[in-house]
Amino acid sequence: MEDRMQIAIDGPASAGKSTVAKLVAKKLGYVYCDTGAMYRSVTLLVLRRGVAPDDAAAVTALLPEVHIEFKPSADGQLTLLNGEDITLAIRQEDVTNNASAVAAIPAVRTELTNQQREIAAKGNIVMDGRDIGTTVLPHAELKVFMVASVEERARRRFLDNKEKGIDVSVETLEKEIAARDYKDSHRETSPLKQADDAVRLDTTPMSIDEVVDSIIKLYEARQ
Repeated sequence: MEDRMQIAIDGPASAGKSTVAKLVAKKLGYVYCDTGAMYRSVTLLVLRRGVAPDDAAAVTALLPEVHIEFKPSADGQLTLLNGEDITLAIRQEDVTNNASAVAAIPAVRTELTNQQREIAAKGNIVMDGRDIGTTVLPHAELKVFMVASVEERARRRFLDNKEKGIDVSVETLEKEIAARDYKDSHRETSPLKQADDAVRLDTTPMSIDEVVDSIIKLYEARQ
């Protein structure tokens, strides 16, 4: 049987989706599409232009200017916005805290969903986000819904921030993550939810390698 496959990995903020998706794609030799980076890219442009993240009309007006590319690098993958390397810039706290508002705008989701489907149509792919299995790739052969407790996700974000020299308390991160969960799951357009045919994977007690191995086993079972 041909091993061509679309793998959709969804879940709430800081569940480790991007890290795991990158590793799964690398192991399988698949293309990796970081949809979260795409929404962050739009958010970065919005903030740079001084536009309110929840001003749907103003944000929508910026969309024709958005050209996002992913390019391989020695460290994994670069995110480019109109040719500029914004890989680190889109991980800043102000971008993180405003991405949900931008992602909730229907026109933004429509535009980026179209771009994501174009990327997926080119071949084997691992794609992670909030609505990949439900909206972007509803016919994906393997869907995984990754979850973890708010406390564990805040701890992971805290350690990640510490490495980057960002000083934010675990308590603050817990509040931010809980608030983002609410926004993501209650937005009108493509809310965060588990697809009916997705495998739920609680990563709270698991290491990154264990999560990757679990998804690889699910992949092998689909072959």
